[in-house]
Amino acid sequence: MCVKAAEATVRVGKRRVALTHPDKELFPDDAITKAELVDYYRDVARFLLPFLRDRPLVMERYPDGYGGRSFYHKDIPDHFPDWIHHCRVPKQGGTVDMVVCDDTATLAYLANQACLTPHPWLSRTDRLDQPDRLVFDLDPSTADDFETVRWAARELGELLTELGLRPAVMTTGSRGLHLVALLSGRTDFDTARGFARRVADLFAARHPDRLTTAPRKADRGGRLYLDIQRNAYAQTSIAPYAVRARPHAPVATPLAWTELDDPALGPRTWTLRTLPKRLAEGGDPWKGLSRCRRSLTRAARRLDTLEEDDHTARKE
Repeated sequence: MCVKAAEATVRVGKRRVALTHPDKELFPDDAITKAELVDYYRDVARFLLPFLRDRPLVMERYPDGYGGRSFYHKDIPDHFPDWIHHCRVPKQGGTVDMVVCDDTATLAYLANQACLTPHPWLSRTDRLDQPDRLVFDLDPSTADDFETVRWAARELGELLTELGLRPAVMTTGSRGLHLVALLSGRTDFDTARGFARRVADLFAARHPDRLTTAPRKADRGGRLYLDIQRNAYAQTSIAPYAVRARPHAPVATPLAWTELDDPALGPRTWTLRTLPKRLAEGGDPWKGLSRCRRSLTRAARRLDTLEEDDHTARKE
């Protein structure tokens, strides 16, 4: 699509979505326009929507482009069309009515609102207090230490698999990697976060020279921080295939586990302009992931055994 007018419309399914200032450059270093952002999200919608559908959404908006002012928009504005789904969720002192992105037209509309990055909840609208995703955030202590992140992702993936989960890995498009494990959605956030904390503590105890669970940077001593803080009520996680507000429009990209062996891999390897070709040529590495939901109760029992075994081994 090449749009030169100050305003235009695009047909998305049965709807027409208005494009305002389609030539506005949201990534001026690469002349990436708002129209191109809309096109990208339309292209990847069938891969992205399963991770957004039926979830409250926080919009990360950059009306002046990625280098300008920005804000996280939680409530749905009054001017949004009535065909966009929304969900009223409890918050301290009241409620907030949040966007729910259930279709490609909504995704295109949000892109036109300069929502570069959608951030979905880890739970669905019908079970807000029961997460069906577990997220481990691995960021390097220094920008040039991505090798430690790749190593940690492999090792943590093996540990989660040993616990009976089926983790998946993706670049964040920013600094590091995320590991995501799909859950059966039958536990609460406190239980899920407690489980994630125990896994992180066990993993760090096995590699105390390389890993830490210390939240304060001053206490990390250059070690990789195992961040599990997203696993809490009303927290969000970066959506797979979402664009990030960084130079060249990098994209959070799902990986095959074997791709961690590539020394050229980085957190921003794929961009808005290169990711569609990757999908066209190689398909979606996370295809079939929805069938990999697992019970946290069973995993917790296996974790009990591993913790006991490690404790016994340290005493010996």
